[in-house]
Amino acid sequence: MALLPLDVQNSYRERYRALRPGWRPSGDLLETIVRGYVTGASRVLDLGCGRGGVAELIWRDVRLGAGIDPDSASLAQHRAAGMPVVRGVGERLPFVSDSFDLIVSIWVLEHLEDPLATFIEVRRVLRPGGHFIFLTPNLHNPLMLMNRIGRALPALQRRLVPRMYGRDEADTFPVRYRANTEREIRDHARGSGLRVEELRVIPDPTYLAMNGLIFNASVMSERLMPKGWGVHLLGDLVRPQ
Repeated sequence: MALLPLDVQNSYRERYRALRPGWRPSGDLLETIVRGYVTGASRVLDLGCGRGGVAELIWRDVRLGAGIDPDSASLAQHRAAGMPVVRGVGERLPFVSDSFDLIVSIWVLEHLEDPLATFIEVRRVLRPGGHFIFLTPNLHNPLMLMNRIGRALPALQRRLVPRMYGRDEADTFPVRYRANTEREIRDHARGSGLRVEELRVIPDPTYLAMNGLIFNASVMSERLMPKGWGVHLLGDLVRPQ
């Protein structure tokens, strides 16, 4: 059975927006937060940039936009031609301390081998008062069971993720979920010396809505679930002054 293509999911998101005025998809919320912080003097790092992300939309508007990713093939095909990118991992960022005003990370925390080490590195390369903005799956959401099954069955994961998120198979990487609950993120923030400015759980009952009936059932299930079970976590951490 085919899972939901991204374009169909977006149409159901419009229906959900009508049912829940003021609701916005997590990606839209993240971009709004990022744009609220950047100025022409900002230095911005896209941590886990892949082939592109929010940084590719803003890098020409800031003093410095840069990306880092461990996957050489993704960097070679990065969509922001001219944006500096470097191969590396979050646990050992190849930048001097106090380099960036803003670090953005989208769909990366779930892949980290050592998230605390990454948070410590993020704090080091952020300037005092700088922000770390991220978006990652919430491990408490029932949909994450599917991805945990995918961890045990890599072939299944390679088939599911492209259909669920509109990604190429080449962009599907192992997941570890070591920073994917509110508690874990707060623990890593505290352990690294970052302050939690905001940590939001974002619901989105459209991922498996293959038809109107399933969409309506998903909306009802979302209303019955605890608020902390929304599918995404959107965070804004700050390096104290």
